[in-house]
Amino acid sequence: MVRSRALFIVSFVLAAVGGASAADAPRGASSCIGCHAARPGIEDALPSLKGRKASEVTEAMLAFRQDRKPATVMNRIAKGFSDAEIAAIADWFAEQQP
Repeated sequence: MVRSRALFIVSFVLAAVGGASAADAPRGASSCIGCHAARPGIEDALPSLKGRKASEVTEAMLAFRQDRKPATVMNRIAKGFSDAEIAAIADWFAEQQP
């Protein structure tokens, strides 16, 4: 239930922003781009993930998933990803140019 709700939210965001996709991204990463693409003026609230250290992204996702880090929707979204999916997403973002 939580996973399907998180995927619904992510799908909605992607539909709203349109064109925010990355064909070579691991499952789940392209959905992150919907909110976490570089956009002037909102970097503090929704930071770009491109070029971030994989360890930073992984730790943030785990903290959200375990409710150790306050958030609006990320706690619910993070619960929809396995450890392996989080690691793949974090590694992919670390390889991307900011």
